[in-house]
Amino acid sequence: MALKEPPPPPPPTLAASTNRVALLLPLTGANGRLGMELLDAAQLALFDFADEDFELVVHDTKSTADGAADAAALAIGDGASLLLGPLVAAEVRAVTPAARAAGINVIAFSSDRSVAGNGVYIMGFLPSAQVERIVGYARSRGLLRFAVFAPDDDYGTAVVDALRGAAARVGAAVTRIQYYDPSAGDFSDAVRRLADYDSRRGALLAQRAALEARGDQVAGRALKRLEKLQTIGDLPFDALLLPDGGKRLQAIAAMLPFYDVDPAKIRMLGTGQWDEPGIGAEPALLGGWFAAPPPAARAEFEARYAKAYGRRSPRLATLAYDATALAAVLARGEEGADFGEETLTAATGFLGRDGIFRFLDEGVAERGLGVLQVQRRGAKVISRASEAFGVPTN
Repeated sequence: MALKEPPPPPPPTLAASTNRVALLLPLTGANGRLGMELLDAAQLALFDFADEDFELVVHDTKSTADGAADAAALAIGDGASLLLGPLVAAEVRAVTPAARAAGINVIAFSSDRSVAGNGVYIMGFLPSAQVERIVGYARSRGLLRFAVFAPDDDYGTAVVDALRGAAARVGAAVTRIQYYDPSAGDFSDAVRRLADYDSRRGALLAQRAALEARGDQVAGRALKRLEKLQTIGDLPFDALLLPDGGKRLQAIAAMLPFYDVDPAKIRMLGTGQWDEPGIGAEPALLGGWFAAPPPAARAEFEARYAKAYGRRSPRLATLAYDATALAAVLARGEEGADFGEETLTAATGFLGRDGIFRFLDEGVAERGLGVLQVQRRGAKVISRASEAFGVPTN
């Protein structure tokens, strides 16, 4: 009797590798271009930190919540032991249930603290931390009365709440809050209200009329002094927080002197949204202060990125780089890869391309932030970021 050939062996079972990490990015759809740029940054981190046992598997979220949920399901089914990404809050919410059910932590790139916690850690720059830093610095330089000109949206509300809290903690006051429609093409009405322009202009005209009616020599000299004024009366604040960036910030800042908010008398303050090339081109912002990560390490990264890809990196590229670098380093632990809560929330934190950071128990990233001053050709550090947690800043 002829011997039968043994049946082929069953296909190998794919064991979950503790060194397999999934990167969830929008490679197509509305945010596809940004997603591809973040992927490029992650590739640089792989080159710098990953060993041959580290595997980064990339999944496209398609710039939608449903796409993110599908990507997470594929990643988890493929044995990922950590998820990096997604990018925006809606996508983070979509991947969270599956990640929690599988007991896998998520390091997302969002700055929306409402999605953080219970195994979800966000890398994004929190506006509340930036406001806290800049208000503390401004108070240390003698500024006591703060105003804010904020977009009428969730971000603006978060900034205003953060300003109130920060001011209260340092013994300062928030004396004026003015919102504007971020979708508007013209911000003049809102700036006019911020400046209390009509009342101050009316006071000037009334005083001129009274002096003209007197008609004496003293009144004439007083009128001469009023000739170049637009308004009279001081504003009820000596620092103005403008938590916006890009073209909106430029448009708003250009209107401030027109409505007699004098940058020579009012210190302009900003958040990390000011941290972009060319900000010194707007005269009203010159001398302003803003809180941001230390620029030196990021400048080195940006130079490498430009050399490798022939284009400038987007501001969020460092998030993808740092998250990938962190995962690659944690995968090389003495006892194997460790992406657990205790490791991710280590009190000493980590050093990245945006300075030191650490994840708090609630899932948000605490960062070392510096204070920079706007100059014509960029920005200058005037208060250094901490180089270790627990070390006070100057």
